Amino acid sequence: MKRALLILLPLALFLAACQRETGPDPLKLTGKMFVFNYRLAYATYLVTLEQTEPLPEGSVVKAEFENPAGGAPLTLERRIFPNLPRVVLESPDITCVKKDRPYKVTVAVVGPDGKRLQLLETQVTSNVDQSILPAKPLVVGPGYDKNPDVFKDGRTPEHFEMARCPF
Repeated sequence: MKRALLILLPLALFLAACQRETGPDPLKLTGKMFVFNYRLAYATYLVTLEQTEPLPEGSVVKAEFENPAGGAPLTLERRIFPNLPRVVLESPDITCVKKDRPYKVTVAVVGPDGKRLQLLETQVTSNVDQSILPAKPLVVGPGYDKNPDVFKDGRTPEHFEMARCPF
């Protein structure tokens, strides 16, 4: 009996250590960053989440992104699909992102009954200013044709006009 216990006890401890413990929160933050699309001259927040617990059918994620240009936060609502393990949130286009300044992002998980199931608060910091973007998109249309407002007569300008914050 002691011999069986000596064999089973380490095995039980090993198996217990292999189990993943998750808290009561159904989503875990897995990534956050700013995306600067140089060709199309825009920037957005990008936040990724992973489901760690099942959510009721009809649950949604409501996100609020601090507006770098000031004013009311930018909002986004996405439905959560139970069979998709990841949730990707991309904000509307933003302007006036400043280097090394933290911007607040709040994500609420709301059940189908309207009850808040989880609240995540984080900050996103860029390592560059939005001034690295051109003032106008370099390409237009589905074929990524050169933007005639930037490439006059099809020629590359000596200097590209860069994006500026209006204040």
